[in-house]
Amino acid sequence: MLRAFAASLFLILTTAMAVAAPARIVILTSAEAADAWQLCEVGSQRAQGLRYNYLGAKAAKTFFSEEEPPAFFFAIDPLTVATATPASLSWRKPIIHYSVLPQDDAKKMEEALHERTREAAGNILNNPALRGKTVVMVWDRRLIADPELDKKFEREAAVTLRQLFHLDILPGVPREWPSNSHDYFWIVDFPENSNVPLKFEMVKQDFGKSFPKVPANDWGEPSGLDKASGCQVAP
Repeated sequence: MLRAFAASLFLILTTAMAVAAPARIVILTSAEAADAWQLCEVGSQRAQGLRYNYLGAKAAKTFFSEEEPPAFFFAIDPLTVATATPASLSWRKPIIHYSVLPQDDAKKMEEALHERTREAAGNILNNPALRGKTVVMVWDRRLIADPELDKKFEREAAVTLRQLFHLDILPGVPREWPSNSHDYFWIVDFPENSNVPLKFEMVKQDFGKSFPKVPANDWGEPSGLDKASGCQVAP
């Protein structure tokens, strides 16, 4: 009797989990940064470009509609919050901040980033309030996709969105988000009543002539920025 009850409870819980995923997750990393706390001028322009071209209300190349706006914006640190803020304000939507602030102890900060990423991914995949919705995640690039982290942490203890959202089962999903690639979206679609992804698309940001100083480099290629730009530049 007890075994039958446990089996029934497991079936109910797994069924509930299976139907709770959003219809779409739009993933991007933070705009260009001056330091760990703030965007540089180029990054601030990118955040505005995202608002007017893709992520904001009445954006020129919007992923949304007035009838189906983004349900929530998610962010993890000061840079991702700053990147998401112009777009979220245009919709009058809150940013769900899985807050991790910069600190001197690198190990503790990394552990906090891992823990909060797991929490965010679990909430997004299993929250009935997000079922069938579109959400936007602005996240630390290494916690989106990084082969070293995927190798270090097994599936049960995964810390990257690539693993946590099971994107590794889809063709064409990069194993790493390069440090200079601030100008891309990952669009992940889920079928109805499932938290297993069905489709992946990578979209390059194109702001046309409206934000001419914002880099539009190809995936994995140098951005063309130097230290004189006031932005952090990866080697």
